[in-house]
Amino acid sequence: MPAMTKELQEFSSVHTAAIAGTLTSLVSRNGHAVKEKAVLNHEELAGDRGTVDDIFDDTYREKEGPKPPLRYVWRNIILMSLLHLGGILGLILIPYAKIQTLAWAVLCFLVSALGITAGSHRLWSHRSYKATLPLRVFLTIANSVAFQNDIYEWVRDHRVHHKFSETDADPHNAKRGFFFSHIGWLLVRKHPDVIEKGQKLDLSDVRADKVVMFQRRYYKPSVVLLCFTLPTVVPWCFWDESIIISFFIPAILRYVIGLNATWLVNSAAHMFGNRPYDKNINPRENPLVSLGALGEGFHNYHHTFPYDYSTSEYGWRFNFTTAFIDLMCLLGLASDRKRVSKEVILARKMRTGEGSQKSG
Repeated sequence: MPAMTKELQEFSSVHTAAIAGTLTSLVSRNGHAVKEKAVLNHEELAGDRGTVDDIFDDTYREKEGPKPPLRYVWRNIILMSLLHLGGILGLILIPYAKIQTLAWAVLCFLVSALGITAGSHRLWSHRSYKATLPLRVFLTIANSVAFQNDIYEWVRDHRVHHKFSETDADPHNAKRGFFFSHIGWLLVRKHPDVIEKGQKLDLSDVRADKVVMFQRRYYKPSVVLLCFTLPTVVPWCFWDESIIISFFIPAILRYVIGLNATWLVNSAAHMFGNRPYDKNINPRENPLVSLGALGEGFHNYHHTFPYDYSTSEYGWRFNFTTAFIDLMCLLGLASDRKRVSKEVILARKMRTGEGSQKSG
């Protein structure tokens, strides 16, 4: 009973903060920022989370004149090409792999995905819940298994993405096309505005986390060990799997699938789907992306309410990450989940939604 009371207090505190007062929220219509009254106190919620840098900033204006020329990063182009060729080889080898190896690859994928979704994204980027030291250590290890930049850099780029979404300051601006927002942004030098705005973000909350900064210091060896060596060695040593299959399926193919699952949130979930919460922004509700990205495809909701730990109003539906965080709360490893009330969600749908009441 005390645990249940604590959970109710967690949720009710957010509902109270959400309804207690009004402020001006920012909505973009036809490319211009306008102001409207909202029933969410963003500053109060953001203050409780320790960041305001994931709230859209309408003061940014793209610079006039010609865009800077693309500068290709040939090292990344070559490495990504080789990596995806390795992924294709991994697909070809699947019929020859032992069932234990395939199960191990799935487990590695789930762990690595949680390092991004429950870790870099919902915990450190948006501060949508709190995690104890053991959970933060686990999510940091899982993040190194994922190998999608260290937590500090991931948070910086993601907060810039939210604060300047679909502008030149957005690292993977979807208005530059599907390929760019999916993988192309990693194959060219960043737009100068991305670098400029990223340097101005307040990341003191991330720097204050010693677990995050420890990972940043030893990120490269942690990736070699956790993303490639461990996934390869386990099936080779424990059930005598071929070293080739051990490397190309649990390590390479799993890594390629994990990367593309995350990238689809930046590309497909910004282009395909409906917008029941805010028709004035690009991000969409895409259940297929949610399936692959463990719940990250409810993107219209997420960009409307970035501080909601569930990134969706529908709880566990297509949302493995939400179920994981709820389990961690049940075990006492997480707490203070931020949630938007049904009344606030409905009010926002009626005010700015496109009329599609069903998400996805």
